[in-house]
Amino acid sequence: MSGMQAVTAGSPLLDHCPPSLPAGHYVDPAHHQRELATIWAHNWIYALRDRDLAVGSMRRLAVAGQSVILIKDKGGAVTCFINSCRHRGSELCAINEARLASRLITCPYHAWSYDLSGRLVRTPNIVAHADFRKEDHGLMPVAVRAWDGFLFVCLAKQPPDFAGVPDCGVPHEGALAFHNWPMAELVTGHTLTTTIDCNWKVFWENYNECLHCPGIHPGLIDRVPVYAQGIMAANEHPDWAPEPATDAPVLKAGARTWTVDGQPCGREFPNLSDAERAAGHTFVTLLPSLFIVAHVDYVRAVSLRPLGPELMELRAEWLFPAATLSAPGFNLANVIDFASQVLREDASACEMNQRGLRNSAFQHGTLMPQEFEVHRFQNWVREQLPPIA
Repeated sequence: MSGMQAVTAGSPLLDHCPPSLPAGHYVDPAHHQRELATIWAHNWIYALRDRDLAVGSMRRLAVAGQSVILIKDKGGAVTCFINSCRHRGSELCAINEARLASRLITCPYHAWSYDLSGRLVRTPNIVAHADFRKEDHGLMPVAVRAWDGFLFVCLAKQPPDFAGVPDCGVPHEGALAFHNWPMAELVTGHTLTTTIDCNWKVFWENYNECLHCPGIHPGLIDRVPVYAQGIMAANEHPDWAPEPATDAPVLKAGARTWTVDGQPCGREFPNLSDAERAAGHTFVTLLPSLFIVAHVDYVRAVSLRPLGPELMELRAEWLFPAATLSAPGFNLANVIDFASQVLREDASACEMNQRGLRNSAFQHGTLMPQEFEVHRFQNWVREQLPPIA
């Protein structure tokens, strides 16, 4: 948009150019710790797929700088606890995943044992006094929630209502966005894990705008022609006028999905609406840790974890019907190579952005009208942080 003009009613474009978050919020270690203690410790954080947590196993995870363990019992019920024995604090699980030798969680240090509800049941070789009561020394619980086959945890004693977490950009529809996909039944076919030298917010801001698409994503703008205009949908164009909704294809002619050749990797999901098929991709965001992209033939889940003020971990999981993975001639590379290239391009752009934020002369940026989703994200961050005393 060159020059300001009135925003058409119904357009999502900003009617002003607000300042972005302070540059210090992307580089300052003290502020990073503040975000971990508030945003990351008080929201629902994606852990892993329910199907990828084996029955009778214990999985160690890092959440907001804290170590927790996820447990799945023989019946498939999942519980979560702080990874500390109540005796003297030893970690209960010292490796990423361990099989439970029995129906007990046993500390490897002094063999205190807990049942899978976290209750202390055994304290070998201990002669305790009357002031020690086992019922007062159970494991410290962490809230866990299953949604569409995804497991989330929350460190807060009073977790927020999960109903408000899934966001597909349309109020009150996030929880229903994947109604026509068999999400819980999908199987993980491939996982990509990497680190990016940027603050976690830089990644989300890049995700929330397409002004960068023409210069960063040559393959993506070919597949999704509207992205070549630096916008994510037609109503973001400054000359857009309201018109009746249609199910016109979003992907380029002949393409059905996000694969290298544009063709489905297997049978398309049978229950999708005409609009979902025409869209070619349905995005749902679950701040601060996950976004999911559902295509006509497979689903991709992309999660992030802050590792420091200028470092984050990115994990992408490709999810398929089991029949697709086992079908003769299934070509995994045709699926993962397209989105992997987009993620590499985004990572490079985010690292470039992060390096510029380090300059002390740069205090804050200015958002353009098309960056309305970046503005919404930054306001969400502001609302999460308590005022500094």
